[in-house]
Amino acid sequence: MVFNLPSAPAAKRAFAGAAASLLLISAAPMGAAQAESAVSVAGLPDFTQVVSETEGSVVNIRTTEAVPVRRSAMGPGGDPSDLFRWFFGPDFAPPGFGPQQQAPQQKRPHAQPEQPAPKERTVPRGIGSGFILSDDGYVLTNNHVVDNANGIFVTMTNGKEYKAKVIGTDARTDIALLKIDAKDLKPLPIGDSDKLKKGQWVLAIGSPFGLDSTVTAGIVSAINRDTGDYLPFIQTDVAVNPGNSGGPLINLQGQVVGINSQIISRSGGFMGISLAIPIDEVMRVVDQLKAHGKVTRGRIGVQITEVQDDVAKALGLGTAQGALVSSVEPGGPADKAGVHAGDVITAFDGQAIKHMTDLPRLVGATQPGTNATVQVWRKGKSLELKTKIAELDQKAAGDSGSQAPAESGADRLGLSVKALPADSGLDQGVVVSQSDSPAADSGIEAGDIILRVNNTDITSPAQYEKVVKGLDKSSPVVLLVSRDQQSQWVIIKLQ
Repeated sequence: MVFNLPSAPAAKRAFAGAAASLLLISAAPMGAAQAESAVSVAGLPDFTQVVSETEGSVVNIRTTEAVPVRRSAMGPGGDPSDLFRWFFGPDFAPPGFGPQQQAPQQKRPHAQPEQPAPKERTVPRGIGSGFILSDDGYVLTNNHVVDNANGIFVTMTNGKEYKAKVIGTDARTDIALLKIDAKDLKPLPIGDSDKLKKGQWVLAIGSPFGLDSTVTAGIVSAINRDTGDYLPFIQTDVAVNPGNSGGPLINLQGQVVGINSQIISRSGGFMGISLAIPIDEVMRVVDQLKAHGKVTRGRIGVQITEVQDDVAKALGLGTAQGALVSSVEPGGPADKAGVHAGDVITAFDGQAIKHMTDLPRLVGATQPGTNATVQVWRKGKSLELKTKIAELDQKAAGDSGSQAPAESGADRLGLSVKALPADSGLDQGVVVSQSDSPAADSGIEAGDIILRVNNTDITSPAQYEKVVKGLDKSSPVVLLVSRDQQSQWVIIKLQ
């Protein structure tokens, strides 16, 4: 929605009235509360110095794309009905013709030559922001600003425009590194996003809606905000709108602490929540883009889920943190290191895993081929395992074991189980043949595989029956259940 500004005379009258009101308010006696408020207002930061030192290094980025030229429906070889199909849909047919019939082509006195393939034309695609990274022309922006563009143009605050070349992009972190043919530029200094704190003042400079060199200010609302993208965002209340993407988030020292990337909005415009990529994450990506034009990430071959509070208590973890391993890739690095489904990874290479999304970020940042330590929680104990990091997207296969069948009757959990089939590929567990309350109430179904009861591995139906009989009726029991090659802890309250 566009709002019109008042005309010049009307604006002057409105401003004069507001000024008079302001003078009247200022002339009123100031009480103690008002004096205290005035002192607080006087203590607000002055951003003018930071802006004057940094805005010259922020650039506008416009992109173009190629689109096919539509052949005129009334031109040579065209079907006049195409003009109507443009408005009424592809099934439109002239009167007297069914939707599947074609209108007869007009007879022409001479055969028409075969029409050439439709040509392409270049059209504007979008506008974003960026900033100068080095004096020799490296520029940083978001990947989604330049993705699928056939032309990228960087405009400086002095109006000079350069055509940019893409050095490398990384869709996972939404980073793009560009290069322009320019020298003696003024780069923005890089800060330390790990030192950010909630409530700290920050600025955004960019081109919202194409309005270049726009400055907005706010505070850091949250750090390490997880949005499900395995990327710890900086959340701010700085006004960021379409066109700000790729622009810098700047602290009061004039240092870049993030790249503005996303907004959370129901309207498509700013609603008080904007997200920036931490500059520490960005620079790790930039180093690889400069060297190789792409980013190579590590992997250990596990699938993970969150650790729920009930599961953490049942396993003796105390707090719900870490990454719960739901499955391990056979023959992968984690499998070779001895990681099992149901383990909780609590640290990687000495760094604590507070949330499950910390693990893929840390593993991905590790160079493939290097050795690392994985700390896991298993059966009430902490174990340290050694693994060799593989490259992301490289798969490995492993051997599978077999086990002879056996049978077991129903139990106090409401479960009937039987032995694993010989081709299961698992070396432990029993298969649920029937599930009733209370196990069924917790979601356990026939065909599920029970791998562990509390901290005891299950090896056979007879051993499973013995373990279940010895359970304490006053305490919930936790089962490690595998379904469709995914493992999850399930809590069951004994009746």
